[in-house]
Amino acid sequence: MKALVKTKADKGLELIDVPMPEVGVNDVLIKIYKTAICGTDLHIWNWDPWAQQTIPVGMHVGHEFCGVIERVGSAVTEYKPGDVVSGEGHIVCGHCRNCRKGLFHLCPNTKGVGVNREGCFAEYLCIPQNNVIRIHKDMPMEIASILDPLGNATHTALSWDLVGEDVLITGAGLIGSMAAAVCKKAGAKSVTITDVSDYKLNLARIMGADRTVNVISGDSIAAAREDLEIAEGYGVCLEMSGAPACLKDIITHSAYGANISLLGIQPGGSGIDWNTFVWKGLKMKGIYGREMFGTWQKMDAMLRSGLDVSPIITHRLHYTDFKEGFEVMNSGKSGKVVLTWAE
Repeated sequence: MKALVKTKADKGLELIDVPMPEVGVNDVLIKIYKTAICGTDLHIWNWDPWAQQTIPVGMHVGHEFCGVIERVGSAVTEYKPGDVVSGEGHIVCGHCRNCRKGLFHLCPNTKGVGVNREGCFAEYLCIPQNNVIRIHKDMPMEIASILDPLGNATHTALSWDLVGEDVLITGAGLIGSMAAAVCKKAGAKSVTITDVSDYKLNLARIMGADRTVNVISGDSIAAAREDLEIAEGYGVCLEMSGAPACLKDIITHSAYGANISLLGIQPGGSGIDWNTFVWKGLKMKGIYGREMFGTWQKMDAMLRSGLDVSPIITHRLHYTDFKEGFEVMNSGKSGKVVLTWAE
């Protein structure tokens, strides 16, 4: 089968032939129809220090997908050939402290599809049946292929009660923009989102943000608060950028007793005014992946009841044009890029 493989310790991927996956008794073999390029895939493509330390040369990558089950292992009971599916890309051990408590997303032994094991940028993918997500017949495959990052946005946003709240999102990347849509769907009174890119901020506005703030072009969060009549600060804050300055903005503009979700990965040595954090009585939650599998159920319910995330997909390409897809992602002038593997 064809797959996008990290064939050498350098920038890029190559489309080459690889062996078909072996299907174990508890596994499901999926024929891939749609995949989406993730920020993690961009790190792998660019071969940055994280990728160099993490990704084995010779592995095919990718973890955002939708496809159709081709074959199932002898012990698989919940799925059958012909089912349209996506999947949770975090494969957990099942026996650690957190797994036994049902906190699968916090398993310290997690293996990532397309990171620690073969990924979905290929004609076929094999994953355990426990990781398979059945897709409703009315959901377009391209939307199903971006449920992984939508899950990050959903987990980040729905960690708090949003009804009637003013929300501040720092970082208008793909997940931040989808979080804006989730917040509005979940009843937020207003959503303000910040970034340094007008392109990304415009996409966030399309996704439902009420106010956008370009923090390097003279806009200010204070002005957005004044326009929205937010006198006491934002009740819910979602940090999506990984920029220390953005986390400081959140501490400054949060209301007393505000709830903060931290998805962005902060660099070493970054810090905040912890005294203000204490005096304001703030609460902060670190976000990793999706809550398995409650987040998936919430996403499905919101999408089937009208949540529209389709504007986040800005480029649709055949998988043989993958280089163009990674180039446009690197340019910063795209939303999600979806690759078609089968029709």
